[in-house]
Amino acid sequence: MSEREVRDNAAEHRFEILVDGRPAGFSAYQRMTAGYAFTHTEIDDRFEGQGLGSELVRSLLDTMRERGATVLPYCPFVKAYIERHPEYLDLVPEDKRQSFELPA
Repeated sequence: MSEREVRDNAAEHRFEILVDGRPAGFSAYQRMTAGYAFTHTEIDDRFEGQGLGSELVRSLLDTMRERGATVLPYCPFVKAYIERHPEYLDLVPEDKRQSFELPA
């Protein structure tokens, strides 16, 4: 079993997922006053089909909750993850949900 780690690389403005210490993917963000706007998520082709994208997004959303931060899911993958896991919907500000076609 490979070792997986998700970390916030603040210098690069992205959360990264590492597999056995090697970069496997990332989710880029822009920092805002009260939270983060996630703009793009990418998993290296060598790691496709292993569920790393979902693991990465779940971890970063859990981190946002711990930080008390809001999320703007401009990235289609992050938005789709929130749609499939409504327990994270509260991280998206209510007044912004309609613009992402998320339930109010």
